[in-house]
Amino acid sequence: MAKAVALAPDSWIPGGEPDPLIEQRHGHVGKPVSRLDGPLKVTGGASFAAEFPMEGMVYAAVAYSTVAKGRIAELDTAAAEAAPGVVLVMTHRNTPRLKPTPVFLSAQKASGGDALPVMQDGQIHWNGQPLAVVLADTQEQADHAKSLIRIGYETEEAVTDFAQAQQRGTRTAQFMGQPLHDAKGDAEAALAKAPVKVDALYTTPRHNHNPIELHAVTLAWQGETLRVHDSQQMVAHCAWTLAKVFDIAEDQVVVTSPFVGGGFGSKTLWQHHILAAAAAKLAGRPVRLVLSREGVYRVVGGRSPTQQRVALGANPDGRLTALIHSGTTVKTAHNAMPEPFILPTRSAYTAETILLDVQQVELDMVSNTFMRAPGEAVGTFALECALDELAHELGIDPVELRIRNEPKEDPTSGLPFSARHIVEAWRAGVERFGWSRRNPQPGVVREGEWLVGMGCATATYPYYRMPGGAARLTITREGRATVDVAVHEMGMGTATVQTQVTAERLGLPMEAIRFNYGDSTLPGVIMAGGSQQTAATGASVIAAYNKLVGELLTLAGNDSTLAGLKPEEVASRDAGLCKRDEPERYESYASILSRARRDEVSVVAEPPQPLEMMHWSMHSHGAMFCEVRVNVVTGEPRVSRFLGSFDCGRILNPKTAASQFRGGIIMGLGLALMEETQFDERSGRIMNPSLAEYHVPVHLDVPEIDVIWTDIPDPHTPMGARGVGEIGITGTGAAVANAIFNATGKRVRDLPITLDKLM
Repeated sequence: MAKAVALAPDSWIPGGEPDPLIEQRHGHVGKPVSRLDGPLKVTGGASFAAEFPMEGMVYAAVAYSTVAKGRIAELDTAAAEAAPGVVLVMTHRNTPRLKPTPVFLSAQKASGGDALPVMQDGQIHWNGQPLAVVLADTQEQADHAKSLIRIGYETEEAVTDFAQAQQRGTRTAQFMGQPLHDAKGDAEAALAKAPVKVDALYTTPRHNHNPIELHAVTLAWQGETLRVHDSQQMVAHCAWTLAKVFDIAEDQVVVTSPFVGGGFGSKTLWQHHILAAAAAKLAGRPVRLVLSREGVYRVVGGRSPTQQRVALGANPDGRLTALIHSGTTVKTAHNAMPEPFILPTRSAYTAETILLDVQQVELDMVSNTFMRAPGEAVGTFALECALDELAHELGIDPVELRIRNEPKEDPTSGLPFSARHIVEAWRAGVERFGWSRRNPQPGVVREGEWLVGMGCATATYPYYRMPGGAARLTITREGRATVDVAVHEMGMGTATVQTQVTAERLGLPMEAIRFNYGDSTLPGVIMAGGSQQTAATGASVIAAYNKLVGELLTLAGNDSTLAGLKPEEVASRDAGLCKRDEPERYESYASILSRARRDEVSVVAEPPQPLEMMHWSMHSHGAMFCEVRVNVVTGEPRVSRFLGSFDCGRILNPKTAASQFRGGIIMGLGLALMEETQFDERSGRIMNPSLAEYHVPVHLDVPEIDVIWTDIPDPHTPMGARGVGEIGITGTGAAVANAIFNATGKRVRDLPITLDKLM
């Protein structure tokens, strides 16, 4: 019987056929392998950013502004400087001179949260801005000394009220350099003539980041080199940005981040990184700066509030004649991140006419940033609730209405979909969830004092194709391999999946692979964001493998059984190379390297960014089903069942993917029912900066969550896979809201859906 042959070097051709083993299911990819970092984490062996020891290290505490705009009029640090254990108090008076911070999206490797000067003058730009840093021998001493600093302000008029800012005028928002505006036909006119229509306003609040691991950095200047241990999902970007700020060469900054205890878009570069590095330079000592939970709210941005109008016009059969999704969101003048809530609507449904538009206003506040599924998380809430309202008006099943409006091509770009199997996901979900038992009449199903309802929604998230991926692949005479890529492990299973991919490519056991990551000195500029890291890293590994095969064939020479073969004719098996369609023509890596008198061979490669990939509209999809119970006495809503049925291409590791799907859904339950930043529009201050007052789901809030997937490979992506990290939060809020309407007959269009809105 022929041996199983691992993936060949040319097994992924953009626009061509899928990998040969996608259907055969040989090797390691596609198996539910447990996370390789799991034992380290559960035994306490994994070192996070605030756990790296450095000799002579001091601890930092940060004092924050309590006004939204103005300047420092009085600053008294004498008592703090005289406090026990204090090494340094740094303010704008003694901070080293720094260059402006390159803000995220302003350049390929920029990662700054805002472009404001970091403690370079006495100006104040938001309520919570860092104004002083205290270094002391212990954290307790630093915190005490910080409380002794006295600051007086000369305030200026600040813009902190959303409604007042709108009255001053809005402008079209931009995302990734493009205006958030799309139009096809005259949608307003079509809406006016539509036989059936819905036209409603949906609002979503501010959301703040709350990763369990606080934002932390431990760093030191070692000569002219800045060494940073960080909690970071963009190590290469962070190193480049810090180099720009301190006006040094990029290779003089080394950022390591082996483990990240949650990121969700927030673990990029913020002012605390720069402040810690500046204070370390000034004091000549290593510094550890850990933001308190309150400090995260003051310094690190989150998701901005939105006001969204969705208007749908349809024929009696449910076919959309008009689709309008527009509204306003908030950002600051110092960053480039409006909440792009129309993104999911661009590709979700076909309609005769379409109008999509995001307007923005600018407030004096902490700069907002990416938060899991930016745009899609809240955009699907509005869109999918409106679809449910339309289904109710038409008397059509909500699942059937969505299927009737399935697009054959991207409705706004006109591009064909690379692969779109959401109808299969809907059909499978309907069967699995028991959707046929849903009563379409709202408010009639009751169990004791609980009203019961079911709702559904579409989930969608794009497959981003970002440049900058590179990998170094080394194979030794002993048949062991090392992969080096500057990527990140935030709990999604990066190291595990990439070890599976590499082992399968090389025909080696997983135990023979070492995967190095989380270090800015490694090849590649891949960020853990946009649900693209796994596929991007896999493409880099494939490119490195292709190059390695060429090197090995050259070393093998004419004395090998592989002589005369081209790289595209060769595959891997059993720790060696063989002819792809003739596995018996084989030579081991050990044999090739021994004859060449080499201990190892190493290559670095970057996959091409094929233009053909840009000719496809590429998205992951999901069909979300929710069952809720609402108490008729208290108004309390409880989610009792949830199912996500996903179409995300090939699933590389079912165990880690299922965890990502469930984690996204849980975050979506929080978005639907409890998450809300309380922002005082009089002062610009966040009023609930703690997990005691900012509510997120806990165990009792989360029911059993079922997840299934189509596992149909996308022929136009590496390994047939698309992203899974963010899609789980999309559609979830709407599925919950729609289930609550089915249970109660009350339509809540303002998140979160709290019991006071259901009484």
